[in-house]
Amino acid sequence: MKPLNYAILKHFTKVKGACADDVIEALKGKYGNFKAFKKNSVISALMTAEANGLIEEKSCDMDKSGNLRIYYHANDEGAATINNFIKD
Repeated sequence: MKPLNYAILKHFTKVKGACADDVIEALKGKYGNFKAFKKNSVISALMTAEANGLIEEKSCDMDKSGNLRIYYHANDEGAATINNFIKD
């Protein structure tokens, strides 16, 4: 099993875009019991990946509770970098 941050990054090579909630939903089957598998930690991982140029902001909206959701996607270069360093 990959480290959680690797799984988060790999997720963006398989989808057109996702927010933290989408990532949590997609990975909860394998990573639901991980201590770091909390929304704030996933958001932090996404922000770090964005700062490192692996993913970029795509859009944003508000959830039912009025919380901001930021959607990210991996552009071609970011996806290639992720796939080069993190193998399936």
